[in-house]
Amino acid sequence: MKFLFLLLIPVIMIMPGCGEQHSTNPFFSDYNTPFDVPPFDQIDNEDFLPAIEEGIRRHKAEIDAIISNTEAPTFENTIVAYDSAGDLLRRVNAVFSRLRSAETNERLQEIAHKTTPLLSAHNNEILMNQDLFSRIGQVYEQRENLGLDREQIRVVEMYYRDFVRSGAALSEEDREHLSGLNERMSMISLQLGENVLAETNAFQLRLEAEDDFAGLPESVRSAAADAAESAGVDAPGIVTLHNPSWIPFLRYSERRDLREKVFTAYFMRGDNDNENDNKDLFAELMQLRQDMARLLGYNNYAEYFIDIQMAETPENVYDFLYQIWEPSIALAKEERDQMQEIIESEGGDFELQPWDWWFYAEKLRKEMYDLDDSELQPYFAIENVREGNFLLANKLFGLSFEERPNVPVYHEEVEAFEVFDRDGSHLGILFIDPHPRPGKRGGAWCGTYRSGSYENGEKIYPIVTMVMNFSRPSGEQPALLTWDETTTYFHEFGHALHNFFADGQYRRTSRSVPRDFVELPSQILENWAGEPEFMNEYALHYQTGEPMPSGLQEKMRNAEYFNQGFINSEYIAAAILDMDWHTADHGDEIDVRAFEKESLSDMGLIDEIKPRYRTTYFNHIFGTGYAAGYYVYRWAGVLDADAFMAFKESGDLYNQELAERFRKYILAENALRDGMDAYVEFRGQEPDIEPFLIRSGLK
Repeated sequence: MKFLFLLLIPVIMIMPGCGEQHSTNPFFSDYNTPFDVPPFDQIDNEDFLPAIEEGIRRHKAEIDAIISNTEAPTFENTIVAYDSAGDLLRRVNAVFSRLRSAETNERLQEIAHKTTPLLSAHNNEILMNQDLFSRIGQVYEQRENLGLDREQIRVVEMYYRDFVRSGAALSEEDREHLSGLNERMSMISLQLGENVLAETNAFQLRLEAEDDFAGLPESVRSAAADAAESAGVDAPGIVTLHNPSWIPFLRYSERRDLREKVFTAYFMRGDNDNENDNKDLFAELMQLRQDMARLLGYNNYAEYFIDIQMAETPENVYDFLYQIWEPSIALAKEERDQMQEIIESEGGDFELQPWDWWFYAEKLRKEMYDLDDSELQPYFAIENVREGNFLLANKLFGLSFEERPNVPVYHEEVEAFEVFDRDGSHLGILFIDPHPRPGKRGGAWCGTYRSGSYENGEKIYPIVTMVMNFSRPSGEQPALLTWDETTTYFHEFGHALHNFFADGQYRRTSRSVPRDFVELPSQILENWAGEPEFMNEYALHYQTGEPMPSGLQEKMRNAEYFNQGFINSEYIAAAILDMDWHTADHGDEIDVRAFEKESLSDMGLIDEIKPRYRTTYFNHIFGTGYAAGYYVYRWAGVLDADAFMAFKESGDLYNQELAERFRKYILAENALRDGMDAYVEFRGQEPDIEPFLIRSGLK
């Protein structure tokens, strides 16, 4: 029956009316949009499933053509052909996956539940295909004798490694078992993320009486009122679990009981024994990852993941994390004791709790540095911060940006910019999506709708998107960012620059760097954000246009090391928890709460601090991107602190020679070198951890 159905497809496609959906689906033709961006204004939810199915069909046909080629395997007829295959599937899936993160809805989630197993099975079929693996293997074995250049050899090696790590070298029985594991893991990852989004959107704390607003600055009160109006809630204000809402509430609210409600709702997401509970799903995911790793010859998933990172082994990661953990938790205990003293001096008869930390940290900062975070925000209007990012890119690399209102976007709040290189040539398109919405997952990230590469020698320019969840405008006031939001903006913009500058010839190697290297290009930009010389140019008061006064800047710098015990401890605790999950020998039964409690106890986390992410809402490790890899932000922190020191030591924050070396070795030539080799080419030496420890207030 299946055979008959396949034979009927061509007939159905050409019958009058039956091919209408195919012919009008925007994915099945050239976009005909400015800069070939996705035609968001023409795309309908119902376009995705048929486009993905057709993309899979075409991709299979392209793979079959490689396999059935009667000529001996060569770099061109096997590696290049494989690298360029799957164009339709790549195009539609880029749009689908990005929208599911930034602007999802029930229908997209329904479609994802249909397409996720299809895509997982398709990837398994390709990466375990023995005929394809054989052809790639033959090119791999001869790679040194084929007259290939450095990048070509690396692309061969990386594709061969991809197939081996995906199970192509396993027995047929083990390949089938691994395929089943992959398909189930992909569905679990999808459901875990959806559950966290549902839990986040479900909570609203209604602020009814005037006392509910006690201690809140006018900007926070106004934002709460705007949130209530936007959500259609008949109340003077609400607090949600989006960062721009719950964090300032915990920082300023004098209502300890309400702070507890909000914080508890936040850290219990996915752990409420309801329809969105993530404990059983996560436990199953850990067992499946363990099985997968052992099938592939590793003791655990952490070994599997870290094997191809700069860190190389889980032991190296643990050694690195505990090198930071010990001074961090010691400092956090000092901070706790200082806050407890404030509580007692005010007549409080209670012990500091996690929902108190933000509130008393703000009091302590005010006491020690005469600095309130709300004093800084008027100088970080979101438009000024955006222009500050653009200005920095210009000073370092000569880039310029022009807004393109004619470029279609997927939401009215999204901004589109054309990016120009130093010589005025087109470099790509940048989308900026700044504010939280119910259809957007939490956090901030950068991705692409099209990655940069080359096709038949012609440059394919990237289409990059930055997605954030920053404070919204309120009344007549523009969106005023916190310092943390400001540095996050620079962080994501650093990822965007990496995408614009990556200059590999092939899709597989154009921006291929280890996960514990990829945060270097983003985090280094955060260093410039707080430099007085640069702040004077972008940190301008939203009403007067005057730069931040030197006295306020000095307070800000003096407070730079404030609360670093907490900041580093909550992060490292999450990173160690991630490592513990992915190095443990899991049996048939996993008690998620008990495992997490034991992990946090063993590392010595104090009761007053929760890890930045608890297991049940740890989005980073639900997918494979940062699983056993949440450590990478601090690992890259060592790299970015040392790299920025090169600019500082030169006496010129915008040193053009260093900037060009950074662009060449760190951002552009990813296809040519391993992570540490690239860093040494830029810096002339391996990184020193001292600048990182000093910057973090740990030494």
